Amino acid sequence: MAAPLSAGSRFSLVRSAGVRFAAVYAALLAASAAALALFLWWSTAGLLDRQTEAAIRADAQGLSERLADSGIRGLVATIADRLAGNVDDDAIYLLVDPAYKRIAGNLDHWPQTVVQLGAFYELPMHRAGMQSLAQVQAYILPGGFHLLIGRDVEVRSQLRHLLTDALLWALLIVFAMASIGAILVRSLFRNTLARVSATAGAIAAGDFTQRVQITGRGDEFDQLAEVLNDMLDRIGRLMEGVRQVSNAIAHDLRTPITRARTRLEDASLHAGTVPELRAAIDRATGDLDGIVAVFQALLRIAEIEAGSRRASFARVDIVPSLAGVAELYEAVAEDRGVTLSADLPDHLIVFGDAALIQQAVANLVDNAVKFSPLGGTATVSAQARPQGVEIVVTDRGPGIPTEERPKAPQRFYRGESARHTPGSGLGLSLVQAVAQLHGGTLVLEDAAPGLRAVLTVPVVEQGAKHA
Repeated sequence: MAAPLSAGSRFSLVRSAGVRFAAVYAALLAASAAALALFLWWSTAGLLDRQTEAAIRADAQGLSERLADSGIRGLVATIADRLAGNVDDDAIYLLVDPAYKRIAGNLDHWPQTVVQLGAFYELPMHRAGMQSLAQVQAYILPGGFHLLIGRDVEVRSQLRHLLTDALLWALLIVFAMASIGAILVRSLFRNTLARVSATAGAIAAGDFTQRVQITGRGDEFDQLAEVLNDMLDRIGRLMEGVRQVSNAIAHDLRTPITRARTRLEDASLHAGTVPELRAAIDRATGDLDGIVAVFQALLRIAEIEAGSRRASFARVDIVPSLAGVAELYEAVAEDRGVTLSADLPDHLIVFGDAALIQQAVANLVDNAVKFSPLGGTATVSAQARPQGVEIVVTDRGPGIPTEERPKAPQRFYRGESARHTPGSGLGLSLVQAVAQLHGGTLVLEDAAPGLRAVLTVPVVEQGAKHA
């Protein structure tokens, strides 16, 4: 024998979302069935009652007109004619004098319960040697005469009781089905949430490989599972990125920190003059400035990814900023033996932060100049596209292999061709963050030879959704 539920178990059932959803489902189904049953009863049994009442009123109207035309004798004759022509044998008439003595009709005496004129009464009657049920209405006539008009409703009463019983049984069946359906809904709800809870519990325990099982039915629960799995995949990628960033910071900063410490230690032990000591301090300071620059870049990327700069978004012309970048790097490119050209229209309106876009383009141009060979060329161009303003920076350097391009925007990632060039591996990460902040994209393509970096920034309408 099962043990009774404890108070805590009963309380948890009350608080259960599955129980609440199941109860709502059962209540809605039961209410709908009850409303349907009441409508059916009203439209059948109620219709029969209304038809009977209408027939009695019409009969009374006709007899009243006959009384006005022919008097009591004409009324008595009319009652006799109507009783003789009543094929269904359901008409009831009784005409009595002021002393309630019978004059005409098919009843022996005036019912004692009928005292109010104009009101409908449903009462048992003994008629033609049989017990029956009648619906009657009483009228007073000139001279103190009383007239009772009615219909035998025994058959209709039986039909109404039969219909009422059938509807009650139907309601009981619906309530039973609603209860079973509620149990099934609760079970489905609980099983679905159990999969989500099991996955969340496994992840909380440290197993980040678990995902919510998808049934394949394509329903809302599968859609929820897909959204949760996408979220878990993104969290996994972010955590992997955090691990990679931690490893990269430890690896890339260890060398300059060790070098700065070595130089200071060497200067402390061997510097014989003030200029030698100052030179060692300056070299160590340069190494530390490089470390500070890396952390500033990381903080800048984090600030952009957090979306704090969206408040400064505005409708701006981006061409002056692009022209300024091209002009700034033209001298740098010339010193490296690289030709930098710009192909820009007169105006290009975007919705965003002009300073951030300028910094992102500056990083792309810096990479293009840095990796271009001696005598090579680099170009900066921009044009309006249906998806937004497209800014393209192209160089003729070694480019990025196809398999490395998805990893290139990751923080501290440096491909084989970039390992021997100055840099921290954060330039493309910042460009990617700026693109995502504006709702745009960064695409790295093959320029054959070289690299073609395409930064797309949405126009005003699209950008406004991200503001």
